[in-house]
Amino acid sequence: MKSDNDVVITGVGIVTSLGVGIEPHVAFLTGSSIDEPKVETERFKPYPVHPMPEIDWSAQIAKRGDQRQMENWQRLGVFAAGLALDDAGLKTDADACASMDMIVAAGGGERDIKVDSLIVDEALKRNDRDMVLNEKLTTELRPTLFLAQLSNLMAGNISIVHKVTGSSRTFMGEESAGISAIETAFHRIKAGQSSHSLVGGAFVAERADILLLVEGIRAHATGGWQPLWSRSPDNGGGMITGSVGAFLVLESRGYAQARGARIYATIDAVEGDRGDRDDGGLEKRMSRLTAHGTQGAETVVFSGASGMVDLAKREKTALEQAFPGSAIRGFGGVTGHAMEAQFPLGIALAALTLESTAKVPAFDAANETPMASPAKQAIVTTVGYTRGEGIAVLSAEA
Repeated sequence: MKSDNDVVITGVGIVTSLGVGIEPHVAFLTGSSIDEPKVETERFKPYPVHPMPEIDWSAQIAKRGDQRQMENWQRLGVFAAGLALDDAGLKTDADACASMDMIVAAGGGERDIKVDSLIVDEALKRNDRDMVLNEKLTTELRPTLFLAQLSNLMAGNISIVHKVTGSSRTFMGEESAGISAIETAFHRIKAGQSSHSLVGGAFVAERADILLLVEGIRAHATGGWQPLWSRSPDNGGGMITGSVGAFLVLESRGYAQARGARIYATIDAVEGDRGDRDDGGLEKRMSRLTAHGTQGAETVVFSGASGMVDLAKREKTALEQAFPGSAIRGFGGVTGHAMEAQFPLGIALAALTLESTAKVPAFDAANETPMASPAKQAIVTTVGYTRGEGIAVLSAEA
C-alpha cells in the first residue's frame, strides 16, 4: 500500500563509459543499443579500464573557474549531481535546493603521482620503509595538495555550483560509503526527518594511484576485457574499474506528489553490512540481506559484483539461491567497477529499468538468462572487493 512516507526516486544523474545522461543508458538497458562495452586497454596496459566519455563540463558547471579548481573526480560528481537535479525538475527551484539534504560517497581525492612513484622507487632500495615514507611525505608533498582534495569538497562544490544548501554528509570507505549514503538518505526520509535528498558519488578509474591501490592486492584484471562472470585466472580475470558519476534525487512520496514530480520507482528497503567473509560469513550475510526481496520472473537482480573471480562466484551462487527464476545482471561488467559510486549506479540502472519497462539483455550471455517479461521489482546488490555488502529493493511505480 502506498504511503506519503514511501521513498521514491524522482531524479537520475548518470555518467558511465556508455555515455552521458539517461538516454544512452536506457538504450542499453532496453536492448535498443547494441554497443559493445567501452574499454581502454592501451593507456594503462596491462590494466584495462572503462573510460570516462566525452563530457561538456560547462553544461552543468558554468563557470570556468569552478571547473579549474576541481580535479576530474570532483567535476564528475558535480556534473552528475546537476544531471539529477535537472532530471527531477529541481535545478531552478531555489527554495527546494536550499532545503535539500545532500549525502555524498567519496574517496580520498586524487594524489600526487610523482611523490607516490618516488616513494615506491625508493622503497625498492631500502628495508626501512616506514622511514622512507616519513622522509618523502615531509619533504616532497605539497602541503596544500591534500587540503585541496578533501573528500567533503565534492559536497562543497555541489553546494557552490548547484546551490544545494541543506544538511550535508560525506561518507568515505569504498563500496561501503555508497551503501551507507543511500541507506542514510532512505531512513531519514522514511522517518520523516527529510523530505528530499540528493545522494550519490563519483569515481574516476583512469588514475595511476587507483591502479596501484587495486593491484597492491592483485585484484585488477590484466589483458583484454572479459564479461564479468566469465573471468578466470586463466584469462587475467579480476576487477576492471570504471569512471562513473551516479546521483539520485530521493523524495518522500508526499513531497514528490505535492509538486507533481515524475516517479521512477519506489525504494522499499535498503540495508548494508560488513564483517569477516571466512567460514561462510559472506553467505550468511547475503542470505539475511536478500530476504528483503522476492523471487521469480518479475524480479531482476542487478549485481554490483566487483569481478574478483572467487568472490563473484560466491556472490552469484548466493543470488541464484535467493532468487531462483530471476534474471541476474552483473552491471559492473559493462560499466566497470566504481567503488563509492557502485551502489548508487546500480540503483540508478534499476530505476531506469523499472520506469522504462525494459527487458534487460544479458550482459554476459554465457552466464545470464534472458528476461521473459519486464520486471516489476529490482534487487540491487553490491559486494565490496575487500569488504562491505549492501542490498536495495525497488518496485515499479505502476
